[in-house]
Amino acid sequence: MTVTETDPPAESAAVPWGRVGALVGGQAVVQLGSFALLIAMNWTAVQLGGAGAVTLLMLAATVPRALMLVFGGALADALGPRFVLLRTTTARAALLAFGAVVTATTEQLWPLVAIALLEGVLLGMAGPASGTLLPRFARGDQLARANSAYATVLRVAPVLGAPAGAWLITVGELWVAMLTAAATGLVWLGCLLFITRGFTRPARQAGGRSLLRRSGDGFRLLARYPRLRWMFVASLGLDMAFSWPVEVALPLLVHERGWGVGAVAMVLAAFSLGALASSALGAAFAHRIPVFFRLVVTGAGLAAGITLMALMGSPGSLTAVAAGVGLMSGFNGPAIVTLYQEAAPEGRMGAAMSTLALAGIGAAPLSIALFSSLSLVLGVERTWLLCGAVAAVSPVAAILALRARPPAEPDAGPAAGAGARGREPGAVPPASGPAGPHPAPAPGARPGGPRGTGDPVDSPRAGASPPHASGEPVPLRT
Repeated sequence: MTVTETDPPAESAAVPWGRVGALVGGQAVVQLGSFALLIAMNWTAVQLGGAGAVTLLMLAATVPRALMLVFGGALADALGPRFVLLRTTTARAALLAFGAVVTATTEQLWPLVAIALLEGVLLGMAGPASGTLLPRFARGDQLARANSAYATVLRVAPVLGAPAGAWLITVGELWVAMLTAAATGLVWLGCLLFITRGFTRPARQAGGRSLLRRSGDGFRLLARYPRLRWMFVASLGLDMAFSWPVEVALPLLVHERGWGVGAVAMVLAAFSLGALASSALGAAFAHRIPVFFRLVVTGAGLAAGITLMALMGSPGSLTAVAAGVGLMSGFNGPAIVTLYQEAAPEGRMGAAMSTLALAGIGAAPLSIALFSSLSLVLGVERTWLLCGAVAAVSPVAAILALRARPPAEPDAGPAAGAGARGREPGAVPPASGPAGPHPAPAPGARPGGPRGTGDPVDSPRAGASPPHASGEPVPLRT
């Protein structure tokens, strides 16, 4: 049955776990291919031009993606997720298939850069639309479970995808990895055809604003909705606090203390396993765990854990603390995404998710630039402790978000009231309660903090998807 924008919410409909399963399963496949391609492209770039080539490739993948996220949010709200996702996913598969032909016939860097740039544009356009899917099928505690299941996929994908990419580049060439990624994209396209079946495009607004003007709606939402604003701060604070310690400071600290590179691998593995375990637990039991624990208690634990990591005197103790930080991260990331989605106003989910994704993608370079500069003055350990203090902002912001109430008047945006949540197949009525997501006028990764969201290379945050991943951008700790 086709669902129209005027259908009333399905007050008693159950969560369509078949569609949710197809979404999570499809993302598992496409993320595996994306991480494999990421490793293969980076390795090829090293061979063609060294570190400078890798830097150029990563910039080509991430900068256009970040720029297009804001426009992608407006596109998702205006045209609907089905329209956007089917076209961008098809275009990405075609691009990678064409790229396989090109890279099979030439050994130059420029095709890789061009492909990464175009793929970044497509992923930026698709990201916010992907972030609107889960809230159409589940609300409240069930949405928390769905987001945890999605986060589990983002944790597993780099673990399996990275060695797969190394194997593909060893037994074949880059074009093999690129063709494999194109094939996984087609699998995701097939899943999308099922997932978005019955979705209709939002009604056009008479005298509505242009897409360019609507591209700033995400920031306007932060100004108008206190809950969104404080959840944005909570996410940004943790992403800022995680990026520099994991990507820069950890190897430096280990080297200063003479522990050997094996300690770095051990710490990252412990974090990843802890986060994977808690994400899986959340997928099964998030509805039985109070949101205050998943959001505020774990946020405070993350801040304490980041601080303690800088003070540990042995590889074993550092690894143990990292595992605990990972456990809390696996609960905290999905909780942030869930509450953010629940707080977004009707018809503006794309705009809301674009700003959350932008916070994740933009936090890493900002964190690295800021704290690397400070470490030259303060030293690695003191700067790491400062990161712990920055992380402490997150639980405070989370408390303020839980206490916040939606604006007294409905959002006046042109898309207000045109949302599809509760109007798509299997939509569920809003959850309510002072400690849970509000039916306020009501995302996976960095592509990867200790990401994803974006979730590129899976730093402990898998919520960030990599430059060559596709799908919902999830905050860094998902």
